[in-house]
Amino acid sequence: MMLRRRAFTMIDLIVVILIIAVLIALLMPAVMRARASAIRTQCANNLRQISVALHNYHALEMSFPPGIESDRPGQPYPFVSWLTLLLPHLEQDALSSQTDSAYKSDPWPFDNPPHIGMDTPIKVFACPADPRVLEAHDTHQGYRVASTSYVGVLGTAWNHPDGVLFQDSSVRVTDIIDGASNTLIVGERPPSPDYWYGWWYAGSGQSGTGSGDMLLGVTDRYLGGGYASDCPLVSYQFQEGQPGNECDVFHFWSLHPGGANFIFADGSVHFLSYRSAPLLPALATRAGGEVSLPPD
Repeated sequence: MMLRRRAFTMIDLIVVILIIAVLIALLMPAVMRARASAIRTQCANNLRQISVALHNYHALEMSFPPGIESDRPGQPYPFVSWLTLLLPHLEQDALSSQTDSAYKSDPWPFDNPPHIGMDTPIKVFACPADPRVLEAHDTHQGYRVASTSYVGVLGTAWNHPDGVLFQDSSVRVTDIIDGASNTLIVGERPPSPDYWYGWWYAGSGQSGTGSGDMLLGVTDRYLGGGYASDCPLVSYQFQEGQPGNECDVFHFWSLHPGGANFIFADGSVHFLSYRSAPLLPALATRAGGEVSLPPD
């Protein structure tokens, strides 16, 4: 006698689909957390490479690089960024040599050519959480630029450059009286929505100090002007931000959940949560006389 197997009914099929949906719903948060953790680790690895480059520059030049060069008379690299000065220490010798040649032929770094670095993305300057930084973009003023996810800590604010990287700075480790392990030097901050702020090659920033561009104070202020005219003229704190919010360019933040990665002047990299915002003003100064403040 031949046995007949019962076929799946519609109810059986619906039950199987529901079970699969429940399993996916249970697994997805864990998958997303694992992915976010991996991206945060990759981003921290970028910062470790930058940290090594900073200390290699210090070993060669006996100080950390200037956060931004001014355009004073006789300055060979007006408006150049600290990131550009690190190129030889990041296996970017060809671009570094091209930059030297470009400045010799045209001291205005925003002319491209010859300043091809203006629209050349550098992978180590781009946090993988923000794919925008992996390619060049046009600004509202028509410049085509490459951006960075990492900006130097100039100190408290543009008019209080009491940190390590600021305009024409040449800070040595021995100048960091508060202790290199207690002092921030670089942190995460995505570029502005239209890429007007956050250039890695060269820039100007607020009042020519680099603030908002390749440098930032931990309680920086918006000075007013055409770019972000709707933003409050207040001090901005370390807090969450959004890629489409032009006001978030004035404070440190990242696309990682809960906080951002920072380099300390001793070369270490730490993830600081937004809960640590009250500590950042003390961590940003090189000689504020604060007591030891361990990272969050």
